[in-house]
Amino acid sequence: MPELTPRADFERLFDTFRSSAWRLECQGVYREPEETEPLRRFLVGEPDDLAWYADWPEWVRGVRASGRTIGRVRVLTDPLTDYLRFELERLTPPALAGGEDIRILSAIEFAALDVPQEDFWIFDEKIVGILHFGDTGVTGVEMVTGPDRVAEFIERKRRTIGASWTYRDWTTGRL
Repeated sequence: MPELTPRADFERLFDTFRSSAWRLECQGVYREPEETEPLRRFLVGEPDDLAWYADWPEWVRGVRASGRTIGRVRVLTDPLTDYLRFELERLTPPALAGGEDIRILSAIEFAALDVPQEDFWIFDEKIVGILHFGDTGVTGVEMVTGPDRVAEFIERKRRTIGASWTYRDWTTGRL
């Protein structure tokens, strides 16, 4: 088992990156405690003012205003899990409005890329945080800084972006 950095230590990278932050998101379900009640409301058709989530799009706006970029490729399941439907319908539009570049990749297209199915963030093309999950969300992060290993993740990023669709194209049926 790799040495894991506590989540709080990893999250400091979101305050200190200089040019770019990018994520590959591969899980069909994320079990983050703050999303439990909003997911329940979504599943029963109740409205959500997204006050609990407002800090993310606002933070993204600040990132973009400072000239930095943030993005991700979200790998879908087939069929979509309830969680992914929640994420796509409720969380993605405000993040996009804040300036995050969110792209979509189908399970079939992802499998064809032969890319390992692990969630990670890349900061400034120099630091990779591989996310490890448990029953209550992220349990720790494996930090990768060796240039050769980081280059492997940059290649995964390049390949998944190249095969993905913008959220807008995906929602308008061009997938």
